[in-house]
Amino acid sequence: MEKMTLKQYAVKHKLSLFNVVKMVKTGQLQSETVEENGKEVTYVLPDAPKDETKRTRGKENEPVLSNEELKRLVLSLQDEVTRLRREMDNLKMSMGLK
Repeated sequence: MEKMTLKQYAVKHKLSLFNVVKMVKTGQLQSETVEENGKEVTYVLPDAPKDETKRTRGKENEPVLSNEELKRLVLSLQDEVTRLRREMDNLKMSMGLK
């Protein structure tokens, strides 16, 4: 199995050394720490299987919605925006701003 230092990995993948260290600490990259000449050296194991489940923004356990549900949500949001704009216009008119 191929091993490379944190710095070599950072250069190869065009990442900062800080980001590579952070990835190792969070477990996104497999690593191995070896003592060489009295110093601990951390090697990245790039060929090791890693958990590459890409997460989308939002809640982790949020259910996936169907197209029909999404369309219904969009329509309800459009209705609410229209209602809020009317309400805002009424408030502006009552305050004499419009």
